[in-house]
This record gives sequence, C-alpha cells and structure tokens, in this order.
Amino acid sequence: MVSKRKKGFQIRYFSELKNVLLDWKKIKKLGNFPVYYMFRGVKKRGDLRYDITLIPPNVLGREFVKTKGHFHIGNFGELYQVLEGEGIFLLQKGTSKIKDVYFVKAKKGEYIKIPPGYGHVTINPKEKPLKIANWIFKDVKSDYSSIEKKKGACYYLTVYGWKKNKNYKNVPPLRRKRALKKFPKNLKFLYGD
Repeated sequence: MVSKRKKGFQIRYFSELKNVLLDWKKIKKLGNFPVYYMFRGVKKRGDLRYDITLIPPNVLGREFVKTKGHFHIGNFGELYQVLEGEGIFLLQKGTSKIKDVYFVKAKKGEYIKIPPGYGHVTINPKEKPLKIANWIFKDVKSDYSSIEKKKGACYYLTVYGWKKNKNYKNVPPLRRKRALKKFPKNLKFLYGD
C-alpha cells in the first residue's frame, strides 16, 4: 500500500520508508503499517501553505521513527514549528557530497528554519506523539530521490546515538544548532530566487 491522499490528507506507510531505514530488512516482517500522517494546506497566507504532520512514537529497528526526508526542487526554504512533543530535525547540504550537516532539537513552541538547498528529515525520539507545522511556498515540489538512492540521510538517529550512513563518502562531523524561540521576521528564504 502506498500513501493515501484525500483533500490534503496523506498517510506515509512503512513501504514508502523502507528504502531510507537502517534496518528495514529486519523489520519488514511487521508488514505495511502507517508511520506518520500529513495534513497539507490546512490554511494559506498569500503564496504560503501551512501543513501539519503528526508522527506517533515508534522505533523502526534501531532508529527512532522519522519522516522520509527530502530536498526542495528549486531554491526554497521552509519553516517548522513544534506544536506538541519534541523533535529532532536533521539538515544536510548536498546529495552525494555533503558540504554541511547539522541537527536542531526543538520542543513545543520553537521554530526550525530550513535554509534553501538543505535536505531535511524530522525525527521523533520521544515516547509521545510529535506534532509539527510548517510554512512553505505553495508550489514547492519535494525531491526524495537522492535520499532514497543513498538509503537515507547522511546520519541515522538510533537508540544508541547518531550513526553515519555508509553510503555517503566524506561526511562532515555532525554539529548542533539551536531552535528559534520566535517566529522569524524575515520570510524571504521561503520564496526562493
């Protein structure tokens, strides 16, 4: 089964994530099950779209549950806010050769800026649901192909800590950035060039 879509509602199933998971072969016996839920276009403001994603707690093999991960087609950024729970956002610049990689740990009420040119994955490392919202340019398309080709982002967050994805060469050390406490005043990064 693949994603179900109904008026902006989409379910992401395990079968769509297996190519980006560290241990997918070990957990495929569990069958196909819903991993997280997306509600796209909940509201709009001008050319911006507001979406909500709900990621229930889970562990997929050794990894904490996560989104599939993607890059934006074009030079568009994105702005996330944690509505409930606590999440970790992994950002990487580059598809085969990684120029930069960092993570942001954010709790309820905090914001995460995804700069143009960065791919990103959202992780729920807690035993409670993670509910996040995002603002994005309404016509942005997502590209999952490079992350699928490399079997995930350049790092996996496991129950034992961060693990490098061996399908990437020359991955920089992972660093941490802080979440934003307030909604940014300048949203130009959402509109691309």
